[in-house]
Amino acid sequence: MHPFLKGLGVQYRWVGIFCLVVAGCSGAAGQGRRDAGRSPAIAVSTAPVQRISIQRTVDLSGTLVSPDEAKVSAEAAGVVQSVSIKLGDEVVRGQELVRLAPRELELGLERAQSALRQTEAQLGMSDADSEPLPDDRIAAIRTAAANLDDARTQNQRAEQLAARGLLAGAEVDATRTKLKVAEAAYESAIETVRSLKASLQDRRAAYQLAQKKVNDAVIRAPIAGAVSERLVQPGEFIKEDTPVVTLVQMDPLKVSTAAQEKYAGVITAGLPIQFTVESYPNDVFHGRIVSVSPAVDQSTRTFAVEAELPNPNHKLKPGFFAKGVILTHVDANVIAAPEDAVSTLAGVSTVFIVDNGKIKSQNVTIGVHQGSLVEILDGLRGDETLATSNLNQLSAGVAVTARRSAP
Repeated sequence: MHPFLKGLGVQYRWVGIFCLVVAGCSGAAGQGRRDAGRSPAIAVSTAPVQRISIQRTVDLSGTLVSPDEAKVSAEAAGVVQSVSIKLGDEVVRGQELVRLAPRELELGLERAQSALRQTEAQLGMSDADSEPLPDDRIAAIRTAAANLDDARTQNQRAEQLAARGLLAGAEVDATRTKLKVAEAAYESAIETVRSLKASLQDRRAAYQLAQKKVNDAVIRAPIAGAVSERLVQPGEFIKEDTPVVTLVQMDPLKVSTAAQEKYAGVITAGLPIQFTVESYPNDVFHGRIVSVSPAVDQSTRTFAVEAELPNPNHKLKPGFFAKGVILTHVDANVIAAPEDAVSTLAGVSTVFIVDNGKIKSQNVTIGVHQGSLVEILDGLRGDETLATSNLNQLSAGVAVTARRSAP
């Protein structure tokens, strides 16, 4: 064979071998791509969408205050004889708090009583009489009336004798003068009695006031509560209207707060509340709305709400800061999903629906949380099955093998 043809045959053989190698590599690559397209399904846990009832609430916060706080003051002046309470003591209505030395007040009472008895005696009153006698029964007026009658009789006799010439004119003039004096004395007696009757009311009022001041020497609690301030000490002289003790009512307490105007249609008197305080973080306390303002504050767009809180064991104290909720109403048949089924990224919440072994991605709008469930406001019908595990490996169209989550 010609050398040229022989060399050309060798070249053709090498080209053929190269083509076979290339074809084999291409086939292997294609097979690899097909195998990659059929990657193993991802195992996920699943849970059904649920329908639940949700208690709707409105946030509440505010400071506990006493509905009745009394700064008790002395109604009489005197020296403090004793103080029978200390800071924090519980007192009942009418209990003795402070006692003043009563001697000076008792002397004032005795003086007022003496003046009253003197006036009553002048009016002819006995201890059993509550009202003065009629004018014609009072001794001073009866005496003046008798003197007037006698002077009038003597004058009439003198006038008759003088008319018959049997009595001198000087003697007649004397009887006339005596009659005028008796008339003046009678008028004076009447005026004196009327003045005494008028002063009787004043003397009685003075006596009652002095008696009250003696009673006021013992200062008593006007309300039931606890002593929050003790302001005087034994031996101290105090004037009238000097504060001696501050009392606060402990049961019930109240809390005043403000709610946004959007809740004006749902917050009404009688709704229950639940709240906690920092001093007892593990305890939940209960109360009830007692009043709701009919007006909205235009500067804050809120309205005032006041709640009453039973405090029989006095565990709560005025000044505690309370934080809780107002229980408004219950919504039934609400769509909810397990918290583990919701993936939230950059404010967007997504769930992965398992449908015939494939994943469907669905954006949802979430609401409140209740236990391990979260309310779904929009995005689900309520009959879906959701993936609850390996969410970071899921996307639309991914194949999965589902296993039901433990209830």
